[in-house]
Amino acid sequence: MDVQTIARCCAPLVETALSETQAQQLAAAFKVLADPVRLRLFSLVAAAPDGEACACDLVESLGRSQPTISHHLSVLTEAGLLTREQRGRWAWFRPVPERLDVLREALRAGPATSDAAAR
Repeated sequence: MDVQTIARCCAPLVETALSETQAQQLAAAFKVLADPVRLRLFSLVAAAPDGEACACDLVESLGRSQPTISHHLSVLTEAGLLTREQRGRWAWFRPVPERLDVLREALRAGPATSDAAAR
């Protein structure tokens, strides 16, 4: 998978139409989280009590092999959704909330329209 760091690309979708390049960049960003294993991994790291998780604890939680978990953690890290810190033998991961903010902002709803307000 060709992973690019998730970066601010555009205004919210409801405010302006995307260019082809913007659509490709945003789709690639969402594709990183579209995989169920990566989405679960990200949620496990983000919900960890100390705000970080050791890769050694994630293998059992997902019931996947260590190489599979490592691959998906690498994809999340390359996309900028997680940071990685090596501590001895183990890698520790933390979420990067600013990267999720980019995706959240792209999906942000615009001001309520008169039709929506009437409902």
